[in-house]
Amino acid sequence: MDKILLNIAAIATSEIQTNSFVIILKEEEGNRQLPIVIGAFEAQAIAIAIENIPHNRPLTHDLFRDFMVKMKARLTEIIISDILDGVFHATVYVETSNGDSFTIDSRTSDAIAMAVRFKCPIYAVPKVMDEAGIVFDSIADTTPKEKKSKPKQLSNLSKNKLKEMLEKALENEEYEKAAEIRDELQKREKKD
Repeated sequence: MDKILLNIAAIATSEIQTNSFVIILKEEEGNRQLPIVIGAFEAQAIAIAIENIPHNRPLTHDLFRDFMVKMKARLTEIIISDILDGVFHATVYVETSNGDSFTIDSRTSDAIAMAVRFKCPIYAVPKVMDEAGIVFDSIADTTPKEKKSKPKQLSNLSKNKLKEMLEKALENEEYEKAAEIRDELQKREKKD
C-alpha cells in the first residue's frame, strides 16, 4: 500500500467550527499539509502528549495505552485511510508480543492521540492527500496571529506569577496554556 509519512506541524483553534481545533499534518517529503478539524478533548489529549504535560489522572488515551502495554501490544503505525463526505477515517495497526498483528478502525483524532503516545508514524494514503492536502507557503500561515503574541505577554510576568498561573492552568485542565507557561519558565531557567 502506498502511504505518505506525516508529521504534526501545529494545533490551532478552528475559525470555522466553534469549540473545535485544527490539527495540521505536514508531509515529511513534500509541501502539502493536511488540516483536520478535531474536538477540544482530542486536541487537548494530543497537546498533552506532545508537550509531556503532567496530569493528575490518566486520560482516556493514556488508559488505553497503559492497557495495551500491560497486554504486551503496541501501535506500529496509523494510516489516515479515507475521506468520505468530508470525514477522515483512520486505521490503527497493532502488534502483539507473540507477533500477531491486527487493525482497528478509528476516528482520526483518536488515532493521532494514540500515535503520539506510542511514538509511532502517522501516514495518509495518496487519495487523502490528493483530495484534502493543501499547499501553504509556510507553517506560519496556518498559525493564528494571537498565538504568536502570547509568549511576549508571558515574558512580562514575574516567575512567581508564572508559577501561580501554571498551577491554576493545570488545576483547570488548560493544558495548552500550561505548556506555554512551562516553556516560558524553562526559557528563563536556561538564562539564569
